[in-house]
Amino acid sequence: MKGFGDLYTSKKKRKKKTSFSKEQIIDQALQLHSKGNISEATKYYQKIISQGCNNPIIFTNYGTILRDINKLNEAEIYHRKAIELQPDYANAHFNLGNVLKDLIKLQDAEFSYRKAIELNPNFMEAYLNLGVILKGLGKLKDAEFSYRKAIELNPNFVGAHFNLGNVLQDLGKLKDAEFSYRKAIELNPNFIRAHSQLGNVLRELGKLEEARICSEKIMNIRSWSILGSFSLNRKMTLD
Repeated sequence: MKGFGDLYTSKKKRKKKTSFSKEQIIDQALQLHSKGNISEATKYYQKIISQGCNNPIIFTNYGTILRDINKLNEAEIYHRKAIELQPDYANAHFNLGNVLKDLIKLQDAEFSYRKAIELNPNFMEAYLNLGVILKGLGKLKDAEFSYRKAIELNPNFVGAHFNLGNVLQDLGKLKDAEFSYRKAIELNPNFIRAHSQLGNVLRELGKLEEARICSEKIMNIRSWSILGSFSLNRKMTLD
């Protein structure tokens, strides 16, 4: 009987070690991903998933990597799996919306962003990206509302001010568009696209001298950029 007791204890230790190892793999994958080591993070995510992981964070994180390398159909599958595992996971709905946007499934993307907002009413990035989709669908008033909501949640959200300016310009609200572009520039003085769009609006308003100044600022920013002192925020979603 002693032998059976020893065998049982040995099995229990092995089981505990295996469980700990799996948690280590998950932790390592998340750390590697957060540090930008995508190739190694990918290996860990694949290993975890092959072991039968049911953690929705793993699935949506791996889906995000697949989107970044343009494997959009696969990315959609993994984000949907994350949602299947945790239907109230707002980030997974948001990430799925991003993939559907890239796949030009705009109505489906709209649904996903709205679901993310329903689950997290303070999800300002979801309001921003929803605005992009709504503008693409020609729903300019709804897009305006969505951008204004993002700004309400974060008054310093540069991308929301800029995108709002684009919608207001399309709606013919040129003075309001001017204000939005100027706000984006106030928050990010080196935002070339905002300077360019502001210049366009100023020309439409007949403010030619101010438009000329915008062009000069763009040239100055580009000169500094060549010297390596200017970089664009690539995380921002802009229409």
